[in-house]
Amino acid sequence: MKKNRYLVDSKNEFHFIKNFQEVFIMKQMSNVKKSIITAVCIALCYLVPLLFHGIQNAGQIFCPMHIPVYICGLVCGWPFGLLCGVAGPLLSSALSGMPPIAILPQMMVELAIYGAVAGFVMKLVHTRNTYADLYISLIAALVSGRILSGIVKALIFARGSYGMAAWVSGSVVTSWPGTLLHLILIPSIVFALMKAHLIPARYDSDNR
Repeated sequence: MKKNRYLVDSKNEFHFIKNFQEVFIMKQMSNVKKSIITAVCIALCYLVPLLFHGIQNAGQIFCPMHIPVYICGLVCGWPFGLLCGVAGPLLSSALSGMPPIAILPQMMVELAIYGAVAGFVMKLVHTRNTYADLYISLIAALVSGRILSGIVKALIFARGSYGMAAWVSGSVVTSWPGTLLHLILIPSIVFALMKAHLIPARYDSDNR
């Protein structure tokens, strides 16, 4: 009986260690590497929208600047996602004039929320399925970012002239193609980076 008990205890210990390693494997990435990835994502906040400049109202429809911010938050964590959300629009505005100075502050707030929430939820959620974690974190960021940025805009940046109808029109109706694009593209990009060993796998099973 003692022998069997020791075998059970050994198995439980093995599974505990294995689960611990799976949950915390993303902590292998150093702050230096996270800083480099964040810098690349900030640069992409300027470069990615250039690909859409031939499409009228592409910024409102496809929200291309959001893509590197979400990726930064999901890969590097909420502090880096927040930084990317603030610095990305600032860099793009300085180099290309987009977004215009008039809407730059509200866009910085909005993207900072996206990057921070994506990273924060990604840290909390551990379903042991990378795609599930990515989609939960991304959807949480999409929803909360739109709601919180709408509240900030209504209370601060466009007080008295921004209401529910304007929010639904801009954040839901006009931008639905961008939302669909983000849901398809972003988890696949992050997972591809893991498979290419450019960033650590989230779980040990991702390396198989």
